[in-house]
Amino acid sequence: MISRRPEEFGDEELVTSAQQGERQAFEVLVERYKQRAYHIAFGFTRDREDAKDLSQEAFLHAFSHLKTFDRRSGFYTWFYRILVNLCLDFRRRKGRVSWESLDEKTEKGNGLEKIPNPGPSPDQAAMSGEISTRISAALATLPPKQRAIFLLKNNQGLSIGEIAAVMKSAEGTIKAHLHRAVMALRERLTELA
Repeated sequence: MISRRPEEFGDEELVTSAQQGERQAFEVLVERYKQRAYHIAFGFTRDREDAKDLSQEAFLHAFSHLKTFDRRSGFYTWFYRILVNLCLDFRRRKGRVSWESLDEKTEKGNGLEKIPNPGPSPDQAAMSGEISTRISAALATLPPKQRAIFLLKNNQGLSIGEIAAVMKSAEGTIKAHLHRAVMALRERLTELA
C-alpha cells in the first residue's frame, strides 16, 4: 500500500486521525484553514492582533472539542461556526468595532520598499480613504448577524448553503439577512454621498 502524506487526506480522514490522538492530523487542518480563519476574524475586528487571537482561540476550541464532533456537518462548517460565534461574542464584549479600512494594511519589512512605487496621488489617496471610511461606517451600523453573513458571503465567498450551515439557520433566513444587509448598506452609503 502506498502511504500518503497527511496533506493529501480529506478533512474527514484527518478528523478521524485527530480524534484517535494523531496531533499531526489536526495540524494539517490548522494549516489548511488558518488563512481563511484569520480573514474572517479580521473582517469582524479590523485588528490584526485580535484576528490572530480569535482564529487561534477557534482552533483551540475545535481541538479541545474534537471528540464531540459528530459529523452531522463537515469539519469546515463546524469550525467556521465556532469561529463566527467567537467573533460575535468578541463583538458583543467589545461593544463597538473600530473599522479602519476595507483592506488590511500591509506590514513593513516585506522587501517591497526597495521597489519604487509612486502610489496614488494625494487626491486619490484622500478619496480612497474617504470611501473606505464611509463603507466601514456603514458596515459598523449593521446588526452583528447581518454583518457576519455579509462578510462571509462577500469577503470569504461562501455560498448561501455554507453560510446557513455555519450560522445554523435556514437558507431562506440567510438570504433575507443578506438582502437586508445589502439594502441597509445601499441606503446608508446613499445618505453619506
